[in-house]
Amino acid sequence: MPNPKFTLNQSILGALETASNGLDRRQLSRVLKIRPTQKSEFKAALVALLSAGKIEKNHRRRYQVAGKLPPVTVVEFHQLDEDGELLARPRDKGDTAPNIRLAPGNAASGPNSVGIGDVALVRLEPVDEGYVARIIRKLDSSEQGPMLGLIAKGQGGWRIESISRKNKSAFVLRREDGNLVSAGDLIRFQPNPGRRDGVRQAKLVEQIGSIHQPKAASLLALAENGIKEGFTPEEEAQASSATEPGLSAREDLRKLPLITIDPDDARDFDDAVHAHADTDPTNPGGWVVWVAIADVAAFVPPGSPLDVGAQRRGNSIYLPDRVVPMLPEALSADLCSLRPDEDRACLAVRMVLDASGHMRSHKFTRGLMRSHARLTYEQAQSAIDGKPDDQTRALLEPYLQPLWAAWAALQTARDKREPLEIETTERRIRIGDQGEILSITAKQRLDAHRLIEAYMVQANVCAAETLEQKQQPLIYRVHEVPEQAKIHGLAEFLRSIGLKWAKGERPTPSRFNQLLRKVAGTDMMQMVNQIVLRSQMRAIYDTRNIGHFGLALDRYAHFTSPIRRYADLTVHRALIKACGLGKDGATDQEQVALKGIAEQITATERAAMAAERDAMSRYVAAHLSEQVQASFTARISGVTRFGLFLTLDETGADGLVPVRSLGDEYFHHDEHAHALIGRDSGARFRLGMAVKVRLLEANPATGGLIFEMLSRPEPGSKPKRSGGGHKQHGPSHRGKGRSKSFKRRKR
Repeated sequence: MPNPKFTLNQSILGALETASNGLDRRQLSRVLKIRPTQKSEFKAALVALLSAGKIEKNHRRRYQVAGKLPPVTVVEFHQLDEDGELLARPRDKGDTAPNIRLAPGNAASGPNSVGIGDVALVRLEPVDEGYVARIIRKLDSSEQGPMLGLIAKGQGGWRIESISRKNKSAFVLRREDGNLVSAGDLIRFQPNPGRRDGVRQAKLVEQIGSIHQPKAASLLALAENGIKEGFTPEEEAQASSATEPGLSAREDLRKLPLITIDPDDARDFDDAVHAHADTDPTNPGGWVVWVAIADVAAFVPPGSPLDVGAQRRGNSIYLPDRVVPMLPEALSADLCSLRPDEDRACLAVRMVLDASGHMRSHKFTRGLMRSHARLTYEQAQSAIDGKPDDQTRALLEPYLQPLWAAWAALQTARDKREPLEIETTERRIRIGDQGEILSITAKQRLDAHRLIEAYMVQANVCAAETLEQKQQPLIYRVHEVPEQAKIHGLAEFLRSIGLKWAKGERPTPSRFNQLLRKVAGTDMMQMVNQIVLRSQMRAIYDTRNIGHFGLALDRYAHFTSPIRRYADLTVHRALIKACGLGKDGATDQEQVALKGIAEQITATERAAMAAERDAMSRYVAAHLSEQVQASFTARISGVTRFGLFLTLDETGADGLVPVRSLGDEYFHHDEHAHALIGRDSGARFRLGMAVKVRLLEANPATGGLIFEMLSRPEPGSKPKRSGGGHKQHGPSHRGKGRSKSFKRRKR
């Protein structure tokens, strides 16, 4: 019987707090001694705690306190921080888990030594910033799950070459699988305990394709990140049987001159815009802006095969040679694509702005629309710049000029809000039919891009505001204020280059922008932009509204891309329910599950981003593999204790200069200055430094690029010697002012 001094909710939380591995409902009921007459109250309390995000279900489907990890768990070491220290994540929770750092000096050598990609059983100790992990036992490869490999001919059988950057071990394929593969096959394999000729054996799990086929880079990137293409027969059947909803119970927006503006290679068009001057005499100089979004909710009911599949995928993935869509093409490229001169169901918001760009009112409606034109960003921009083509000449005055004028008003309000303005360069890879790279170019950032982005941001704000006003649960897109530790590191770095940052003052986008404006146009611009970017938290999905720091917004929810993001689909359903726009809105079951959905789609988004990066890296490595021993200009983009990361000027490719190529001198890693500094000379290689390098290795299978440094370090003041002789090489230790040292090693 629960203690009468506590509520049932408190009793549940108290019981779960002491259960290291969680409790299922039956176990929890026994612990709390729930009587039969209390079962309905007990069930309601669990649902309420789940909905409030105070408890969650773990991978064993047991209840546990939200965010809590068991004291002993299996983790994967997935990356190094800027200090070269290992970070881990629970194998069953992905990127949504709290921060886990390997304890200093733990498992640096011996049988339990670990590196990126290793999996281990660890004991977790809670600390202020997350957890510290101490190794209990490093798990053998056979315990870690399938790996990726490339089949090659070996003596007496097939050899498997690991193509993961995380694991370079060699394996041989077991004999019974030998007739199922050919040289050059990409496979997923499971290591076996046994050995043959002293080499670990492995069994075939899955054939992925061939390294020789066009566009193998994308196959590898998808496989390495656990992403599968294609849809189930049930999903395909549901999509192919879908029909246009028609005008019933919808507002007729077909005469409203909405247009789409998208990239020139876009295959789906999920947003359309229109603007005109407000004729209301109480709003002089004001504007009415419409944003219409494909009504995906009309075709994907909650709990249907399409919904289950879309939630599992979480988002579409955009690789250089292909799109892995969240929804089948019958929807994403047809019924949910706002193609010109075709009737399409939409969920639209009508926004009224004053002359200064501030929102006066907004209203959501479900409509039937017809796109009046499909333009590219370049077309729209050229027309506004006075160079219209045959299509845009007639659209310039009635459609484009009002859109730009209303955007100018929005910009006025945006300038007062002052979101974060970090300058980054994105690259675009164009792939030929045979998988060859046709071009690698920097993406242009036009006013046309900024205009559409501004309208989408405003529509997303309206969605969040409406759902809050209607007290409807929703998934927010949130971006936290940077952690104090990161701000402290930023301040130390800025001090090292003669810039000031008051550590005690709360960071704001405006403060960051002042800093970035100060270095604009100088040789420190790229370096400072990178450091500011690294000081930021990652944006995630969450049912808690903690605002969006980067956009300087109090509330924000993704609404504008339900074709390619599941988060937006949940927001559409919530709006349909909250605004009384149909019977196919959010269900009670979906609302209770929103927290878990938010965590899952945050993880799938991270996997998609990793796959996109991996595919680009592999394509670029294949492109550069014919230029080994060539020289390139680059900038140092990262400094670690084991070497320098850099970005090539021409292609934007990322690679590593190992510390061994920096010369005979010992180099210390100064974590605050983001530099490797010569112990004797004081010369340094620093973040943002322009350098010349020679390409030594380019591995298309892994995407890895290894360079040799050709440039000399920048001169610096000779460090003071303190009679202690050479520092010992070994594991890094965290601590203020502590540096790490290295010596050139023979290859």
